[in-house]
Amino acid sequence: MPTTRLRRTSDRALQPLRARHVPRRASTTGRIAHMQIGIVGAGKIGLTLARKLSAAGHTVLVANSRGPETIREISAASGASAVDAADAVRRSQVVIVSVPFNALPRLKNLFAEIDDSVFVIDTSNYFPFRDGTPECLADSQTESHWVSAQLGRSVVKAWNSILAGSLTDKGLPNGADDRITLPVSGDDSAGRATTMKLVDDTGFDAIDAGSLDESWRQEPGNPAYCTDLSAADLELALQRADRATATTKRDLVADKVFAARDQYTDEDILTLGRRMYNLTSEDDELRG
Repeated sequence: MPTTRLRRTSDRALQPLRARHVPRRASTTGRIAHMQIGIVGAGKIGLTLARKLSAAGHTVLVANSRGPETIREISAASGASAVDAADAVRRSQVVIVSVPFNALPRLKNLFAEIDDSVFVIDTSNYFPFRDGTPECLADSQTESHWVSAQLGRSVVKAWNSILAGSLTDKGLPNGADDRITLPVSGDDSAGRATTMKLVDDTGFDAIDAGSLDESWRQEPGNPAYCTDLSAADLELALQRADRATATTKRDLVADKVFAARDQYTDEDILTLGRRMYNLTSEDDELRG
């Protein structure tokens, strides 16, 4: 499916945004070396990443909260090995955390003694209807800063801005036309670079979206979130992000989708997001 093309505003209107934030596209020349990757969380996103990263030649260890025996079969089907959470963290060069936002504080002890060279990637998003009001999550704080505080480790934010169906079905080989592009943000430049290579391994281009201070631009309620954009349009979407309106837009789409989830396909959700975040003339249909 072709990636969406954003309706562009004038260069003059974008100048202030470009001065503040200029994302950089990943350089994906050459493949990343084999890595041992731990994934904590065996939901749709976690298992899809396990399958794709295993297929790319990495050794993948998958863990959940109920023990390896409960996911041994589905992990093996993904090309990964089921282990307990402590092993997934301790034995890996990169750890991907893919659990609900409100479950993150329970993982802190897992990261207490791992080497600083281990990169931690977080795929989560905050939704109040599901996650409540987590302790110490301030309105002015990015989700990823809060996650970093809970885990005691600075994280890289990636794969949070794509629907599970798109992650599963829409990956394409490097260099393919209409390849979807995903934002990656984090305070460690080496962590961002490694993560961007892993995003490429899962079938998507990546944009370096900057530090965790900028990571709010890829949170729910902003144009980069779950809209399946090309690289050029993702850059524009990150520039257009508006923190003042993001919470309202996030909750408006979430209320509609989760009130009648069985009535919405992933393509329906993409359409809702594109209309809301891209400020098309059809916005009013969402409010009706």
